[in-house]
Amino acid sequence: MARIARKSAAGRKPARKTASKHGARKTSARKTRARKTTSARKRTGHASARKSTRKWSGRVTATSDALDLENSVFKKDSPKAIARSLKRSAEHSHRRKSDPYRSAMSMLVFYINRAGRNLPATRKRTLEAAKGELRRAFGREAG
Repeated sequence: MARIARKSAAGRKPARKTASKHGARKTSARKTRARKTTSARKRTGHASARKSTRKWSGRVTATSDALDLENSVFKKDSPKAIARSLKRSAEHSHRRKSDPYRSAMSMLVFYINRAGRNLPATRKRTLEAAKGELRRAFGREAG
C-alpha cells in the first residue's frame, strides 16, 4: 500500500512513494515548492520588460501602417474635426488594405476599445459622436 518516509533533518518531506496498480509513483514536495517560487518570481519581477509588451496597442495608434494619423486626432473636442481628420488620413493613405471608410472607422473603434474604462464619459461621448460624423462624411448614414 502506501509508504511514507520520515522528514529529513532540514524539515523537508522527501519523495513520497505510493504503490498503484501500474507500478510505483513518486511525487516530490520539493518540486512543488520550487514551482511556486518560480511563478511568484515571474509575477513580481521584470516589470520593465513586461511593460513594453503590454503597451503594443499604443504603438499601433501612434505608428499605424494603414493610416498616417494627424497628431492628437483623438484628443480633439469636436466630433466633426475628428471625423474630418480620419477621413483625410484614410483617403490619402496608399498602404491601407480596405476601403477608406473601413480603415477610418476601424482606427476610431480601436482607439475607443483600447481606452476601455479609463476613457472619461465626456470623451467617450465625443468619440461615439465622431463615429456618426464619420458615417455622414462617407455618406453611409444608416436609416
